[in-house]
Amino acid sequence: MSEPDATAARPAARPAARSAARERGTPPAAPPRPTSAGVNALWVAVGVLSGLGIVLGVGAGGDVPAGSAAETTTAAVPATAVGVAAVCYLAAAATGRRWVGWAMVPVASALPFLEYAGVPRWVSFGAAGLAFLLYGLARHRPTTLAQAGAMVGYLGVAVAAVAMPARVGLVVAALALAAHVAWDLVHYRRDMVVHRSLAVWCIGLDLTVAALCVGFAVAA
Repeated sequence: MSEPDATAARPAARPAARSAARERGTPPAAPPRPTSAGVNALWVAVGVLSGLGIVLGVGAGGDVPAGSAAETTTAAVPATAVGVAAVCYLAAAATGRRWVGWAMVPVASALPFLEYAGVPRWVSFGAAGLAFLLYGLARHRPTTLAQAGAMVGYLGVAVAAVAMPARVGLVVAALALAAHVAWDLVHYRRDMVVHRSLAVWCIGLDLTVAALCVGFAVAA
């Protein structure tokens, strides 16, 4: 009886290898299949609703007196959205698990509430980012540094905007959030680090919050 051909098992191993590469956050060997337009539209719609909820429902929280959304929305609102998105991306990259990005959405969204315990939200985001950076470097995750750099860039601009005059700061922070859409698109097209659904959801949320904040600043 002849020995089994060793090359016969190779094609079957390729899908698993590509799946493992995607899970680690590295681009797959073969071009990824595009997500259907209907699915993308659904996640964009969910992102838009999430953005409306953040601005119209949450606003600036307890930082300013009660009033309409246009009156209470400050640069802290889009800056916080930037912080949540950046932490989610960095967490997925550091752990090498795409689903961690989605799992971190409620966790990162809860970080601003530590202000009730005396911890500024920017300190919370920074501490979370540093923790994931160190973990990712210790685990030799290849995309950790890129995500940490993106967090410093996007969140740094947004946090600096909080210290600017109200209307100017609101516009600058909103533009920083809108610029994050480019980061979302890169990850969607390359199908890497996070699930495509998270990238598309972020696009809807980022554009909605940014547009509302710029509109409020112009109308003020």
